[in-house]
Amino acid sequence: QVQLVESGGGLVQPGGSLRLSCAASGSIFSIIVMGWHRQAPGKQREYVAVMPSGGRIAYADSVSGRFTVSRDNAKNTTSLEMNSLKPEDTAVYYCYAVIRVVGGMVGTYWGQGTQVTVST
Repeated sequence: QVQLVESGGGLVQPGGSLRLSCAASGSIFSIIVMGWHRQAPGKQREYVAVMPSGGRIAYADSVSGRFTVSRDNAKNTTSLEMNSLKPEDTAVYYCYAVIRVVGGMVGTYWGQGTQVTVST
């Protein structure tokens, strides 16, 4: 069993910053990919950032230059530093991970989501 737990959402004014964190726990053998998606009201879930193990980090065009994703492999955590936030960044943010569990199976796991609201 694998769990991803997120924290750090909230209300922030335009131009402000927030940091989201996500911790994976359970029967983890290795984490292949960690990343973030978001879903705004009335819209489909969209990709935000991805950080493959040993691979190149990639960002959606809409957040490139403003958001920074990082990983702590020893702690099985990922963080999303969000700067210069805009009202259009308002969404529920989900972390995800592609994980090889003990026993060899590979699966994609999602956090429960954390609300980010950018508003005056």
